Amino acid sequence: MIRYKKLGYVVLSVTDLDKSVDFYENIVGMQFVERVDNTAFLRCSGDHHNLILEQGEEPGLKRVAYELEKVDQFQGVFDFLTEQGINSVELSEKECHSLAQGRTLRFKDPYLGVTYEFYVQIMELGKPFVPKNARITRLLHVVYETNKFDELLDFFTNTLGFKVSDIQGRETGWAWLRAFPSPFHHDFALTKGKDNKLNHLAFQAERVDDIGIQVNKLNDNNVPILFGPGKHHPSGSIFLYFADPDGLTIEYSQGMEEFTEENPREPRRLEPTMETLDEWGGRPQPGWGKVGKLITEDHEKFNQ
Repeated sequence: MIRYKKLGYVVLSVTDLDKSVDFYENIVGMQFVERVDNTAFLRCSGDHHNLILEQGEEPGLKRVAYELEKVDQFQGVFDFLTEQGINSVELSEKECHSLAQGRTLRFKDPYLGVTYEFYVQIMELGKPFVPKNARITRLLHVVYETNKFDELLDFFTNTLGFKVSDIQGRETGWAWLRAFPSPFHHDFALTKGKDNKLNHLAFQAERVDDIGIQVNKLNDNNVPILFGPGKHHPSGSIFLYFADPDGLTIEYSQGMEEFTEENPREPRRLEPTMETLDEWGGRPQPGWGKVGKLITEDHEKFNQ
């Protein structure tokens, strides 16, 4: 069984790297770590990075990376994925060094072609992360909209070992998954749709106050608020969604339900209504979850 430590980082393609670095540092509240050519590294924890921004032609998601629970799992996970017919690539020492992390493998899911990464031993920086204004504490989850919902749900649960926290609808249209044994209600989620795209990515806010502080900060800087503040029924979290410079949807989430590893509650089948999405009765703006291509990468370039 694959055991995960956490959702480690994501890689986003952005159309104006300077503008996006400024936004994620000064509006989202991350800390800039370094820039190498057309790639910028930022963090919201003690790790070297939790977000990588790459200059690109269009905005979207390029990679999702999970840290494995223990170093000695790595080879077993690599062998297991190979046995499951997943063509994994172990990165060269040079590539791992450039990412400030230990042994790392990458693979594509068989349905959308999105790149995933499993790694160990990311560099911990000497100085602690210090939040700006509102306090964020971690990268929390990634959500896709997809027309390959059933296939991806099966892949994440039966191949990658994610656990279902809740589902929604008679014919399931939402699924919230946790990277076992991560306690958080979801590190990854899927919603059924006509297209394949990033719906949003979320950061954990430490306090409810931080949601309110961020509302004022967004308004003061003319950043579009796309949804909230509100309260999600599935996870019990207070939320706030807003747009980055490319229109990608970013969430602050506070107070998410946490699961015990042993004897967790059973997944629920929830009613597909707006009240399930927001117990406070809010409605999203038209731009919520609308921008963000799922960008495929070429494995041939991984080790160059």
